[in-house]
Amino acid sequence: MSTYRVAQVTAPNGTFELVEREMPQPGSGQVRIAVDACGICHSDALFVSGGLPGVSFPEVPGHEIAGRIEELGQGVLERGWQVGDRVAVGWFGGSCGHCRPCREGDFIVCRNLKVPGWAYDGGFGEKVIAPVDALARIPDGLAASDAGPMACAGVTTYNGLRRSSARPGDLVAVLGLGGLGHLGVQYAVAMGFETVGIARGPEKADFAKQLGAHHYVDSTSGTPVAEALQSLGGAKAVLATAGNSEAITATVDGLAHRGELVVIGADTEPLGITPVQLLMSGRVLRGHPSGTAQDVEDTMAFSALHGIRPMTEHVPLERADEAYRKMLSGKARFRMVLTGG
Repeated sequence: MSTYRVAQVTAPNGTFELVEREMPQPGSGQVRIAVDACGICHSDALFVSGGLPGVSFPEVPGHEIAGRIEELGQGVLERGWQVGDRVAVGWFGGSCGHCRPCREGDFIVCRNLKVPGWAYDGGFGEKVIAPVDALARIPDGLAASDAGPMACAGVTTYNGLRRSSARPGDLVAVLGLGGLGHLGVQYAVAMGFETVGIARGPEKADFAKQLGAHHYVDSTSGTPVAEALQSLGGAKAVLATAGNSEAITATVDGLAHRGELVVIGADTEPLGITPVQLLMSGRVLRGHPSGTAQDVEDTMAFSALHGIRPMTEHVPLERADEAYRKMLSGKARFRMVLTGG
């Protein structure tokens, strides 16, 4: 009997253990992927903790997957995929195709979205079975350890910016310089925006400039963030990658007229924004989810073209628990990636 290994937790917030399972076979419209790399996203904690409805244990998380198609299910070859193709699967792990958002072509907000690690076993393992509509083709020259994080962190920031109201030459601010923000700054610069990095502490200024930012705002300097942004002319868009409602709220008055706050950092605390702050200057507040498989392909192609890569730390699958705890602690710089399945 052929087997493969996964790193799983058997109870909420449990310790990851490496176990062997019987080799899975792809069903109709599915493929089996040999996993080369899987990024560890902070939202994996929602699954490991059992904090989302429908999460069951044992739990195998991981939705920043990169690997190679190993076996095709029925009907997949006709859709243009072959054994050996390099593919990524992100937060968008497939859609139902029949709910109203899907019928409108808005698949990323599918009411039955199939997130890896939630709808099916994720990438903390040597193999993954995924539906064909979740597959994004990895371009040549992009390593698996880079492609994995692009399927979630990358596509979320890239899409958040390209679908904003900002245009080349506009002032755009990226709040947070962590796992999402360090990519957001690079994308903003490559898209032609006058880019502002916002983070805590003067020591982050050099890092922001290394990423290409034209300006840096230290949120701990004593000068309100909104005032600092207005001194630069006001931001056409703020990409809020930091999962901190207070920090997000502090940027609103830094928006220019008709400016847009794009929220991609998750927090359960409410935002302290008044209707007047939005009304008087015609500002827009928008939540932005990840992106479809096509969006992931677009993100990877843009990244390959402009030499944009995530900053990663590679850890073998056997040390999944160590890598996950390091991500939770906030000490990871900037994306922990499981490799070598």
